[in-house]
Amino acid sequence: MIAAVTEVPAPHPSGLPQSTIVIEPDGQEEWAALPDPIADPFAVAPAVIADRVAESGIVGMGGATFPSAVKLNLGIRYKIETLLINGAECEPYLTCDDRLMREHAVEIIDGARIMAYALGAPRIVVAIEENKPHAIAAMTVAAESFSQIEIAVLPVKYPMGSERHLTLAITGQETPARKLTADLGVVVHNVATARAVHEAVRFGRPLLRRVVTVSGEAIRTPKNVEVALGTPVTELIDFCGSFAQRPERIIQGGPMMGTPLPNLDVPVVKGMSGILALTATEINDRPADPCIRCGACVNICACGLTPVELAANIRHDNLEGAVKLGLLDCVSCGSCSWVCPSHIPLVHYFNYAKGALNAQDREQRKTERTKQLVEANAARQARIAAQRAANRKPKPATGEVQP
Repeated sequence: MIAAVTEVPAPHPSGLPQSTIVIEPDGQEEWAALPDPIADPFAVAPAVIADRVAESGIVGMGGATFPSAVKLNLGIRYKIETLLINGAECEPYLTCDDRLMREHAVEIIDGARIMAYALGAPRIVVAIEENKPHAIAAMTVAAESFSQIEIAVLPVKYPMGSERHLTLAITGQETPARKLTADLGVVVHNVATARAVHEAVRFGRPLLRRVVTVSGEAIRTPKNVEVALGTPVTELIDFCGSFAQRPERIIQGGPMMGTPLPNLDVPVVKGMSGILALTATEINDRPADPCIRCGACVNICACGLTPVELAANIRHDNLEGAVKLGLLDCVSCGSCSWVCPSHIPLVHYFNYAKGALNAQDREQRKTERTKQLVEANAARQARIAAQRAANRKPKPATGEVQP
């Protein structure tokens, strides 16, 4: 039952309110009427699968929340050779994908096969880091009947879960700057997304729940919890025994790429893979010191960039210079900030610059659109004026011959 339509703080560092429908559950834990299951997903047109995925609200569950149906339609524009299922889960603390692979391997494999069919991809690779032996075993058993599926065991290396780094590790090919992995014939989906596709296609169930890791030294009993979307974060904390000590920072996602939460009253959303309550010891936070030009950020950068130079350009509002140095290739993994002995929040500079560039791009597109509308209106007014002038032109008298 809809209890209210109101504003609730967004799960975003800004804490700004957003329009929200508050639903009061009836406690029955029963599905309402659902779309009919697709009896044989491999006998329908690929567009039918993509449409069902879109109707079910399925997005990338690794955190990016990119619409999964859009990715499934990439097979129309590109020749996709490989569907890469991302089970790397390389960020510390997070284990939700690990648990999902252990307990729902058959469903993940089925969802992957359905997605590969929709993409026209003959090959499926499930990539899992080697520190997840139980997940590897479960996924290997679930995939053994399908010759087109390969379980790839990867070394534990951050940020292996990044789409581009994972593609490089599996195919040996580097994704060109400002290109998609689809340009290499590869589409990447998360393991949780594969399970959600299975649920939507086989049973008509939309994406209404997800598994969330609740962890950190401040949590009394860390757990992985399957929870309904929209559940207040405070209820997850209470379910895990509340706080064992005062948290210094609460983060959604992982400690490297996650974002701080403004408070505990925010709802669980589709991209929320984890809730981490971290102590002062864990975050090791302190004021930034001047850069000592040690080069640690350059050595650690997974994208081969020079973070120190990028930050210098951004501090001087030289966004164009930062772009030339590869700002748009940065995946915001946070490794440079983590190793910096001066505690300079490098990744914050990069995220700020990307946001500023996006704002500039939106403003430019708005200006261009306004210009197009003005030009179109001027042309329309000119046509109307010409038509009126033609209508005012005196008609020739009867019998008069026009030259």
